[in-house]
Amino acid sequence: MSNNDTRDEEATTDIETDGGVATGRESVDYLDARINIFKPTTPFMRDHLKIVWTMFIAWAILIFGPVTATFVATDFMTSVTILDFPLHYFLTAIGSPLGALVLSFVYARKRDQLDEKYGIDHTTKQSAPDAETVSTDGGVER
Repeated sequence: MSNNDTRDEEATTDIETDGGVATGRESVDYLDARINIFKPTTPFMRDHLKIVWTMFIAWAILIFGPVTATFVATDFMTSVTILDFPLHYFLTAIGSPLGALVLSFVYARKRDQLDEKYGIDHTTKQSAPDAETVSTDGGVER
C-alpha cells in the first residue's frame, strides 16, 4: 500500500481543481484543494452550491414552516382539517417527510443536469494500470 503521508511536490504543482472535469490530465488532486463554500472558485462549484443552498432553504421552510405557523396561528392550524387531521398535524406528519423525499428527487435531478452540463460521467471507472485492488473495507484484497 502506498504511503499517503508524503507527497511529491513537483508532481502536484500543476494540478488544479476543475469541478470534476480533468481536461488533458491523468487525474485531479482534490486532497490539496482549498474549498470555500461561500466563495467557490470554479463554475461547477458555484452552480452546485446554488443548488445546495436552494435545497437547504426549501428544506428549512418545509420542515420548520408548519411548526412556526402553528406557533404563530394556533387557532387556524388546529381548526382546519385535512382528511380528518388538524392542519398542523397533517403538515408535520405527512407533508414534511413527503416534501423531504420530493426535495431528494429534485436535488438528484438537478445534480444530474449539472453533471451533464460540465461533462462529468460517473459510468466509467478510472484506475491506474499499476494500482492495487482495494476491497470494500479499505484493505488490500489478496
